[in-house]
Amino acid sequence: MKTHTKLIGFCLFVISFFMFTQCGESQKGEAADLVIKNANIVTIDKDNPRVEAIAIKGEMIIAVGSNKSIEKYIKKDSTQVIDAQGRLVIPGFNDAHAHFGPVNLDYIELRYITDPKIITEKVKERVAQVQPGELIRGGHWEHEMFYNRQWPTKELIDPVAPDNPVMLSRADGHSVLVNSYILKASGITKDTPDPFGGEIQKDTVTGEPTGILKESAQGLIKTGAIKIERTPEEQKEILLKGWQAALDMAARLGVTSIQYPGGGDANLFQQFMDEGKLTVRIDVAGRLTDKSEQLKKYDELRIKYPRKGNCIRFGYLKGFMDGTLGSATMMVYEPFVDEPDKTGLPQMPYEELEHKVLLCDSMGFQIGIHAIGPKANTWILNAYEKAIEVNGKRDSRHRSEHAQILIEKDIPRFAELGVIPSMQPTHCITDKRFCEKRIGKERSKYAYAWRSLMDAGAKIAFGTDYSVEPLDPMEGLYAAVTRKDRMGEEGQGWFPEQKLTMEEAIELYTVGSAYAQFMEDRKGMIKEGYLADVVIVNQDLLTIPEDQIMKTKVDFTIVGGKVVYKR
Repeated sequence: MKTHTKLIGFCLFVISFFMFTQCGESQKGEAADLVIKNANIVTIDKDNPRVEAIAIKGEMIIAVGSNKSIEKYIKKDSTQVIDAQGRLVIPGFNDAHAHFGPVNLDYIELRYITDPKIITEKVKERVAQVQPGELIRGGHWEHEMFYNRQWPTKELIDPVAPDNPVMLSRADGHSVLVNSYILKASGITKDTPDPFGGEIQKDTVTGEPTGILKESAQGLIKTGAIKIERTPEEQKEILLKGWQAALDMAARLGVTSIQYPGGGDANLFQQFMDEGKLTVRIDVAGRLTDKSEQLKKYDELRIKYPRKGNCIRFGYLKGFMDGTLGSATMMVYEPFVDEPDKTGLPQMPYEELEHKVLLCDSMGFQIGIHAIGPKANTWILNAYEKAIEVNGKRDSRHRSEHAQILIEKDIPRFAELGVIPSMQPTHCITDKRFCEKRIGKERSKYAYAWRSLMDAGAKIAFGTDYSVEPLDPMEGLYAAVTRKDRMGEEGQGWFPEQKLTMEEAIELYTVGSAYAQFMEDRKGMIKEGYLADVVIVNQDLLTIPEDQIMKTKVDFTIVGGKVVYKR
């Protein structure tokens, strides 16, 4: 009996010892690949809002907490340690609406110019560098910034570019200035009628085209008549260099995810990923359509790049309902104050919109529709509501791309219908200069109505609309919390009741955008089990004066646990 008791005691000792040693190992923690310590970490996780350190293994965050609690994940020979030295650490920025593309080093940059004569000077410089017949492109001009606030005309470029086609896009991309070379090559004359949803701007005296083509009128340009003086190999080399420059720019600005509205080349991004050069997660997308062959291709793409993926994914189908505030082509209920004969340019009849929405919704696609004006937003909300009635309610997360100017009664409908306002805060501080001139103060009350939408329970996603606006998230954060001109101004900002706190703005730029792409369960927060997309910045965005926000620089950008940029 004694022998039996001793045996049992020995067995219990062995089991206890084994359990103790196992427990001891777990307390040490698995070795992390990367640890960030001594940081001011804003997690955007409401259950654990502030921590000091992060441990990362592979592409996932494996632990967050105090410096002491994360020490156990540091292995001397294998763990990279970043000492943040008290700097602010936040989730990587997720741009929910960026027309991300290769940086064109030959592009004539006209952003923020105030004198239209600069257009002439820059085109003249470029003409001297190219061959006759070679296309010259540029843009980002904004006539509301010109000292005379007048639309530019072909007379600015005809004298210096008689033998080259010139296309200079307005900042919003919804209007373009072309020269007589292109008008002639495209057969656009005083007798050419406006296409549906477009306008050929014509001189009020002569009736001749001014060179401004709005919305669908841009489709009249015959690109086949434009000569490109480069071989296919040269074109490919330029394209790849341009894409690398774009990826480098995103990394430098702390942008770790991009949702490409209605475009993107999945094969090209796959090539960069296969070569280990893709430093941003990206959603490509398709166009809202009712063509069965095209929908079949989109169906194949979402199988190849599924929603459950983390890097290259097929996103949503994008349509266009109206134009823009700046081009006076957005859809409004009452005429524009400064152009009382116009109420905007719908890009399709409502019946066509509803038909396409119902069809694509029935196939399980997420839909995002460009809607800037109040009438356009009402129309798309009506179409989404009809889809619920006909197809049944599901977690569709359909989107209004821009949702810039709303009527009060539509604001609660976003939350009620589960529609995401995908908004770009810099549009506010760009457009506020002429918004009231165009639609009056009362109608401007619910322009860029972030606070009203949030208070009504809407899930907002932030982005930039690059290259319409700069890709830099710091400009967006500044816009969201100040609603002031980029140069700074006195007072509380434009309709200050719509401002956000800095932490709210960061949240909409991170987990808010992740929600819009069905990834809020694994992206957009600094949290155990989430993707390790993190940025370290050189200033505390939550405490610095507002005039320092746009001067804040990214010191580290980390995507999937890998440092892709270090300043």
